Amino acid sequence: MYDFEATLSELVRQYRHIYDPSMRDHRDSQMAQNSWKEIAKILGKEESISLLLGSVEQLNCSEPTTKSLLNALKEEVISYSEARPVISLKTPTNVSVDLTLYGILGVNEKSQVLETYLWVRMWWQIEGLTWDPAECGSDKISLPREKIWVPDIVINEFMDENRAPDTFYVYVTSTGKVLDGRPFHVFSSCKLDIYTFPFDFQNCSYTFNSYKHTREDVQLFFFRPVEQIFKQSLEAMTTKGEWELIDMRAEKPVQLFLDGRWDNLIVYIVLRRRATLYVVNLLIPSSFLLSLDLFSFLLPPQSVDRASFKMTLILGYTVFLLLMNDLLPVTGNNLPLINVFFSLCMALMVASLLETVIITNILCRSRDFPPLPKWLRILVLKYLAQLACMKKSCEENAEANRSESTFYKNTMIDIPKKEQVSASPARVWEQCLEEIKKMSKDLLAIRHQVEEHFSNDNSTDEWIMFGQVIDRVLFMLYTLFIVVSLSTIMVLWLYSYSLDKKS
Repeated sequence: MYDFEATLSELVRQYRHIYDPSMRDHRDSQMAQNSWKEIAKILGKEESISLLLGSVEQLNCSEPTTKSLLNALKEEVISYSEARPVISLKTPTNVSVDLTLYGILGVNEKSQVLETYLWVRMWWQIEGLTWDPAECGSDKISLPREKIWVPDIVINEFMDENRAPDTFYVYVTSTGKVLDGRPFHVFSSCKLDIYTFPFDFQNCSYTFNSYKHTREDVQLFFFRPVEQIFKQSLEAMTTKGEWELIDMRAEKPVQLFLDGRWDNLIVYIVLRRRATLYVVNLLIPSSFLLSLDLFSFLLPPQSVDRASFKMTLILGYTVFLLLMNDLLPVTGNNLPLINVFFSLCMALMVASLLETVIITNILCRSRDFPPLPKWLRILVLKYLAQLACMKKSCEENAEANRSESTFYKNTMIDIPKKEQVSASPARVWEQCLEEIKKMSKDLLAIRHQVEEHFSNDNSTDEWIMFGQVIDRVLFMLYTLFIVVSLSTIMVLWLYSYSLDKKS
């Protein structure tokens, strides 16, 4: 092999007009063809050299005009547009693909469709096609796409027809290279994960391949590194909507299908949702309403305004969710965390209203209740009151009730009976004694009523203290539950956000 290459190099040096453009006969294609034939005879490689000649033979233009160049192309190129532009069909056609992402038009979570606008450019070589720009008057010419062979490159994720304006021409250069550029309004399928909405990342892909030709016929390559594609896409981006382009990656796998191999070019685009709109319109108002519901515990539980205030909050929050429903994603693979957040807020408000109803019922109907059971008094007024920092209030109230009851018991003295009064023969004393008996009966009746009144007051006060302690404990549990729930949701959000960003 080394001897053949050395001999070929030595023979080519003897024919300087083949490779030296300074010589007068360098552009004489007929003389160059004859020289190659003579070299082939010497080497005994007429067939191989003939193939080589077919690949470098130039078009002959009679004059440097468009008409002359077009006539030459009709004879050499356009007449053979039905087949791949190669000398031997065993030679694959190398197609270089480049794209620019001009706009991210929208994402349909329900249909799992990404809508974008692309500009796709492809280059490939027509083997054996060259011409002299000076002889033919131009180094390139535009031809109708249907007049030459065009590779059948498609985007696998396409879900709808291309709605971009049609382009009808391609460029053919003097070296045989073809440039085809087309705009694409792409409706592509994309597996969307909206679990971390509105702080979600989406990773979508475009897969370029030949629809019919295997790798033996058409091979695909990236025209430039994906880093340059990403940089130019950011510069050319014309839309500043809901989605932001974060990164682009690419790979070139080979797909096996029906005993054939197809070249694939996969471009991954990483999108991030701009969450400011959703934070301002959804999360912040919900947090404010939940905070109002929390601080409504500071209102007196006996007041009817507290229950009506909570009912107004629930009604307002329901109307708010109905108005903001269009901003929420319709569906997805997973239930978004923001839906869990809204459901949790509504459940907390309803539970708060239910707690207010129960406490108000205890405080307002305490006179009708029987005395507080001893075990419940110990559990609530002693232990739970200590937990809720209300033990001192309970002890002071119980001490005051005992003092009032003892005071009235001590001030009520028994009226002596008739046997205890010394007998007196005077009639006046008998009349006085009768009057004193009547007064004694009245005083005893009053005493019983006062004792019963203070007994009821003690029971009522215990039920009131019971309701206040339970209200304070439920307020603390409500606050703790809100903090834990919101912290859990935020941790899940941040964790999923970090995973999406890494992926």
